[in-house]
Amino acid sequence: MSLGLDRLVERRIVQARQEGAFENLPGCGRPLDLDDDRMVPEDLRMVSRVLKNAGYVPPEVEDLRELRQIEALLIADAGATPNPQARKRMEFLLYQLEQSGLARVAQAAWAEYADKLAARIDRGAPPGRT
Repeated sequence: MSLGLDRLVERRIVQARQEGAFENLPGCGRPLDLDDDRMVPEDLRMVSRVLKNAGYVPPEVEDLRELRQIEALLIADAGATPNPQARKRMEFLLYQLEQSGLARVAQAAWAEYADKLAARIDRGAPPGRT
């Protein structure tokens, strides 16, 4: 999906949520089945379960976690002296995610960061405050 289409979809989801379209859906209020492995090929389920139980997280998930931490740091420091190391690390992580086939996730993360930063600058919030 293009970045513009992603934003449109997100706006529609937010609007639907505000209108209550997601209330009273089947399964609402019940815990998710986090052990559901129907999407894992049958021959990989045992390995997947062992890795999951051992606390293994795929590198892409670790990169996304670090990306969110850096994003929060950059947003908190908006308006302060730019942090070139954090920005370079963020760009590197985005590049790695793009190379791993998670380009859409990387683009969405960067777009979200840009939107939050622009909103913060527009309202003139002091550095370190959200």
